[in-house]
Amino acid sequence: MGQPQQQEGTETRTETGTDAGSDTGKPPLRVGMVGYAFMGAAHSQGWRTAGRVFDLPLNPELAVICGRDAGAVRAAADRHGWAATETDWRALVERDDVDLVDICTPGDSHAEIALAALAAGKHVLCEKPLANSVAEAEAMTRAAEQAHGRGQVAMVGFNYRRVPATALARRMVAEGRLGRLRHVRVAYLQDWLVDPQFPLTWRLRREQAGSGSLGDLGAHIVDLAQYLVGEPLAGVSALTETFVRERPLPGGPTSGLSAVSTVGTGAVTVDDAALFTGRFASGALASFEATRYATGRKNALRIELNGERGSLAFDLERLNELSYHDGTEPGGHAGFRRILVTEPDHPYLDAWWPPGHGLGYEHTFVHQARDLVHAVAEGRRPDPSFADGLQVQRVLAAVEESAEKNSVYTPIAA
Repeated sequence: MGQPQQQEGTETRTETGTDAGSDTGKPPLRVGMVGYAFMGAAHSQGWRTAGRVFDLPLNPELAVICGRDAGAVRAAADRHGWAATETDWRALVERDDVDLVDICTPGDSHAEIALAALAAGKHVLCEKPLANSVAEAEAMTRAAEQAHGRGQVAMVGFNYRRVPATALARRMVAEGRLGRLRHVRVAYLQDWLVDPQFPLTWRLRREQAGSGSLGDLGAHIVDLAQYLVGEPLAGVSALTETFVRERPLPGGPTSGLSAVSTVGTGAVTVDDAALFTGRFASGALASFEATRYATGRKNALRIELNGERGSLAFDLERLNELSYHDGTEPGGHAGFRRILVTEPDHPYLDAWWPPGHGLGYEHTFVHQARDLVHAVAEGRRPDPSFADGLQVQRVLAAVEESAEKNSVYTPIAA
């Protein structure tokens, strides 16, 4: 997510002179990023910080950042530490001083940029959801597989895997601490669309965003659930709804999630909320809720897993904690307890602060950059790969198909 692709014929090449990285003596990994808004800022933080916290085999360098507005992208480069700017993503992809292309644009441009970058011999990081359709995601995955044979890697950016607490939860599930899983409950709740006068930004247009809360929030919780469980969903039964079908049209440039001014109205062409149940391949049942109409909820993501031997719960608003119940303990003193995920033997935390000193949202992007740098250096498929992004895309497509058919159970395409 971020800025849309730039049209041909509007290239602007600017060198800012900003020091993009320290001289570590390690081989550089020169990053070119397309998009500079919300996700662009978050990814910049990740690239800028990873090599200063973790001992990496390659030194990430913020080589060039791209956006349509020359003045705005230059300001972003100065703010976040990028050495150069472009206003045409094609020029960025062609640059010899770019090893990896980081795509932080709306979904309608993901496939075109990623395919061009892979064809040009670049590694790729693409924000979620991977694409706006299964067909696009399939083409991207095929290209990534072919590129892997040439030594390139391609990863999709599901950053909530990189919260130390969710990584620890995955470890505990894999170790069998919960036993056979029976239930998974996930909800991702926001409220920024509650006001019917909120403008019709790109996130509310299917041709740019692909879908609404389903792709924006649902993609995150589908991936997180499958990651924690360790297996894919087999099928879903779904409902979706658009509560406000007409919204004011932006009368000028947009900023973040809002517009400076509005004029007239236009049709909302995406879902406002999605509610669906699912079944994992093992038979475990799951429920999912994604909405941008949960009044009072800003970024509330919660997941709970119930197994035959115990349960785990994670709440993004308390992201340094897990809630764990060991069902094998005697009933007289059993119950849910808090695990404070700040110990050096917890995932990622050996490089950070002493126990008890928590991390935040931005650290997930530092961890994402760390993991991708290691994958590039080792020549291995990153996690999550484009194939993982394709699997999520197939789940989203099945949700939409089920909702269109009055919630009929819809298997996930293999």
